[in-house]
Amino acid sequence: MLWIPGPTEVRPEVLAELARPAIGHRTPGMAELHERIDPPLKNAFGLASESSSTVAVHSTSGTGMMEAALRGAGQRVLCVVNGAFSRRFSQVAESLGKDVHVLDVVWGFGVEPDVLAAALEEHGPFDAVTVVANETSTGVRTPLGPIGEVVRQHEDTHLLVDTVSYIAGMPVDFDTNGLDFAFAGVQKALALPPGVAVFCASERYLERARGVSDRGFFLDPVRVLEGHVNRKTPITPAIPHYYALARQLEDIDAGVTLPEGERGKRGAEAWRARYEKHDRMRERTQAWAAGHGLEPFPGEGFRSSTVSCISGGDLDVAAFVAGLKELDYEISNGYGDLKGRTFRIGHMGDHMEPDLEALLGAADGVIAKLSAQPTA
Repeated sequence: MLWIPGPTEVRPEVLAELARPAIGHRTPGMAELHERIDPPLKNAFGLASESSSTVAVHSTSGTGMMEAALRGAGQRVLCVVNGAFSRRFSQVAESLGKDVHVLDVVWGFGVEPDVLAAALEEHGPFDAVTVVANETSTGVRTPLGPIGEVVRQHEDTHLLVDTVSYIAGMPVDFDTNGLDFAFAGVQKALALPPGVAVFCASERYLERARGVSDRGFFLDPVRVLEGHVNRKTPITPAIPHYYALARQLEDIDAGVTLPEGERGKRGAEAWRARYEKHDRMRERTQAWAAGHGLEPFPGEGFRSSTVSCISGGDLDVAAFVAGLKELDYEISNGYGDLKGRTFRIGHMGDHMEPDLEALLGAADGVIAKLSAQPTA
């Protein structure tokens, strides 16, 4: 069973949607798929009923939407870098010829609002700020509300947020937190096979983006969003993935993916219950780690509810990961420079708490076996 930080385990009912017969992408059937997707996708981004922000789907990856977000932004970009994927955000901006200023943050922490405010004042003005809300590489969650408050003090600066391992695992609250563009692949807490990406754009982001020249074609955020809204995607979409996305969003919205005692919840209440489940799984994983004398890599206040990154201490991380794989449980070694120093458990998506207990029980056995081995 997959407990890596994505792709994550996919329910058989969702996989079955991928086997539906093909349909034309300019047919009423495709328009119906859009109609099924939009209402629960708005809930996933936490939009209010009166919100002027717009949701859409594109047949690309999360990294593709990272580039798309920047293609609609202005020239000067402040990139908050506190892990591998936020660093990628800055690299994508540089590859597009943007004027990039990097605000480096120690890995294991999110950017503090006062530090961001100082950078905006000292090095601004900026057209956009980029943030990865949940660094999959480090298990660091950056609280979005305080960051949004800082950026809102600069009315011409837009907040672009990667929510790849965040959405459907923690509340995005797009409008409340002052986001302008948020995006995600679907293979993390949305618990779908990779193949499409979801995004949300504010009206003020779109207003500026429409005036930006050379936005490209395939990754032009305006073209893609307007194609979605008008039910005429600019390219042939990954139709089977739209079926799977519609089914998963509807099931989350209807409480189908919740623990048995909570399955009567609907809409926003069902999404909140899903977030609470992820919170409990984080707490349980951290308690388990503490029982073995292991500590979370992220600092207090920055710990993800979907990905626990645990410092390995004296544990042979590679042997631990391999031992679990022999028992059909897959977790991940640390990412990049953290390989061998940390391991990551992706307790996200449709995983349930009894499943987590089984994983942690297996992990107990592997650690006990490793501890019993003679040292060289």
